[in-house]
Amino acid sequence: MVHPFAVDLLPALSPSLCHRQQINDNRHSFLFSTAATSLRVAFPFFLRIRTPLLSSPLVSFASKIPLRGGEELKDEESKMGSQDEVYAENDEENETVVHKVEYLQNVTSVDKDTGHLSSPEVEVIRLEELPDQWKRSRIAWLCKELPAHKHRTLVRILNAQRKWIRQAEATYIIIHCLRIRENEASYKVYSWMAQQHWFHFDFAVATKLADYLGKSRKFEKCREIFDAMIKQGRVPSESTFHILIVAYLSASAEACIKEACYIYNQMIQLGGYRPRLSLHNSLFRALLDQPRSVSNYQLKQAEFIYHNLVTSYLEVQKDIYSGLIWLHSVQDRVDRERIDVLRHEMESAGFEEGKDVLISILRACSKQGDVEEAEKTWAKLCESECTIPSQAFVYLMELHSRAGDPIKSLEIFKEMNMREASITAAAYLKIIEIMTKANEIAIAEALMDDYMESGLKLLAPAFQDLMSMYFRLGMYDRLETVFSKCLTKCHANKSIYNIYLKFLVRINNLEKAEQIFDEMLANETISVDGQSCDTILRGYLAIDDCEKAAKVYDLMRQKKYDIQLDVTEKMEHFISQNRKVSKRPARLKLDEEQREILIGFLLGGVQIVLKKDLRNHAILFQFDMASDIQCSLRNHVYDKFYEWLNPSSRSIDKEKHETPYQFSTISHACFDLFADQFQTKGRPTLPKLIHRWLSPRVLAYWYMCAGFRISSGDIVLKLIGVNHENIERIVRQFQIKSIACKVKRKGRYVWIGFQGTDAASFWNLVEPFVLENERDFLMPSIDAVRNDSAEGKNIQTHYGSDLEV
Repeated sequence: MVHPFAVDLLPALSPSLCHRQQINDNRHSFLFSTAATSLRVAFPFFLRIRTPLLSSPLVSFASKIPLRGGEELKDEESKMGSQDEVYAENDEENETVVHKVEYLQNVTSVDKDTGHLSSPEVEVIRLEELPDQWKRSRIAWLCKELPAHKHRTLVRILNAQRKWIRQAEATYIIIHCLRIRENEASYKVYSWMAQQHWFHFDFAVATKLADYLGKSRKFEKCREIFDAMIKQGRVPSESTFHILIVAYLSASAEACIKEACYIYNQMIQLGGYRPRLSLHNSLFRALLDQPRSVSNYQLKQAEFIYHNLVTSYLEVQKDIYSGLIWLHSVQDRVDRERIDVLRHEMESAGFEEGKDVLISILRACSKQGDVEEAEKTWAKLCESECTIPSQAFVYLMELHSRAGDPIKSLEIFKEMNMREASITAAAYLKIIEIMTKANEIAIAEALMDDYMESGLKLLAPAFQDLMSMYFRLGMYDRLETVFSKCLTKCHANKSIYNIYLKFLVRINNLEKAEQIFDEMLANETISVDGQSCDTILRGYLAIDDCEKAAKVYDLMRQKKYDIQLDVTEKMEHFISQNRKVSKRPARLKLDEEQREILIGFLLGGVQIVLKKDLRNHAILFQFDMASDIQCSLRNHVYDKFYEWLNPSSRSIDKEKHETPYQFSTISHACFDLFADQFQTKGRPTLPKLIHRWLSPRVLAYWYMCAGFRISSGDIVLKLIGVNHENIERIVRQFQIKSIACKVKRKGRYVWIGFQGTDAASFWNLVEPFVLENERDFLMPSIDAVRNDSAEGKNIQTHYGSDLEV
């Protein structure tokens, strides 16, 4: 006996069987509308297993913000209705959702609101209304067949239906795929439909598709349809705004947070909508969770969210006040009047100032030197039962240093032990900085000895402060001793070398200064900058060694470092008398090292951008603010491409001497070749001759940019958006070098893994070009390096392996 649900599937599977069974049109329409249910019951093995995204609690300061006026979060599964489930499978546009789920605790709660938001109704044809039996059967076959194929095959199938398919039929297929949770197939069919000559924009269908894509966290595709609505002169529905913001928040990347803020602002200013309380709080929390530095943009956006909460008569929670006060306190220029207003409003709302608020006030007072208010705040902290964190002591030490009382700062540092507070590296660095600025030599040296004995890391800033004090006081013997000790205890940075170089030039030891300058040039981790070149150049000019000075001067002009007017006049006069001056201006050219570095970064996913109103491309370098591994790499690349950087990227804060985490080159024809080879229609790709470009230096920078060492000691490289043929070319190149690897594709990412002795072989290949400061983080297991015997081993390449990445 045939199963009744199997009989129901016959019309959708075979038009000829439909004819033999003589099923009437009405029954056919009903059966097709329940095709998904029939498949689940009759053929459960066809279904894909999907795993809901899990949530993890935030541990940051911002995690205290309630989402719904203090309501506690329930289980994730109970929050997502059948229409709003979130799946991580094949999430090509947002793979970080799987690995970084910090925001999902609040994002999932926000999703509950989407069911209450209105969206336009979609008009879809009824199959029974179609007069032709073959067309009904063909649509049913497409609904079943298309979700199972990749993009190229899907487009090929649809192209074969061009003679008869129109927008009504394509819309039916899109909506059917959305109902059975095949959102990717719906998007592909919609993209194909939008390219046809008979296409006319349907706001309701676009809204439906955008909402489903956003709920599945495919924010890039959702944003594409969102922008298409704007171009058509339509204001997206409230649900689309809401869902797209949530999708961006779930990505937890800095760029995605900015996009979420942009959509939030448009939701209010363009759409005139009033977001729900949970959305306000979720976006505010995301702003507070940005790593390390806090920009003025974050403060303005947080103030805008607070303004909308107040004007919408929504409940403002205590932690909104605390977070806003914290944002004001970490700015370079603190607005104390605004902080006082927020404190007053917080008190009027019936909230007491907690530890977080008191520490923020102490930070603000420290920056402005307000001793009286700081003492009151400190007294409140001491009266509270909570443990005073070490950062509060640091702020108080800095306050008294600004007030001209360094001894008081020392007393506060000693008080940390009495209160059983853990003395952190930040506390040591601050008190050593204070004592060196106050020229308290004995105290600073004693503190430095204690700091080194404590076993805490980050010694370089303390050595720098100590050397600056000795240089300022003319204590050159001690400066020489501290510099030698610094080389043995830690990795000396560029600032330490610059102080030592300036000391050598001051005592006219130009032979040793030249050695140090050459060492800086040879050491890719340190390198030289405008200050280093100016120091050695003035030393050469002081002894009238214009030949050597001219070489440094040429380097400064090539790198486009700032040159003082008096130096320029002397050098131009010397060059005009001793050289034949070319009338043609010097042209920028990428040297071999710069080209190989750039190829390594392009393999790692660096962006090539085409700026508006410009014909040529530019390179945008972006580094992870939360990654300590990329710190030295960021400084190194900044120095290597300094002459290529645009003026805005060259303007560094001279007090902080901090390299920006994002900088861009100028637009230049040199980058057009790389754009042609590594991009196709704006999407990342690989050149056909990539196997010829994989030099050891290219592999090293690819590894430093987008690779990592996993817990087992193996090495993994990441690629974005490459096809099977290009992967084979790369793998074949590793085989030639007797290095076996495993390849695994996950969404739009490809992971290439090296295990055991293969990881050691790869490391031995790239080690000469890996920056010294990063070797401890990237070197594979020591046992594998010792047991490395690359000669004579069988090379095997595995695709789709179980490599844990």
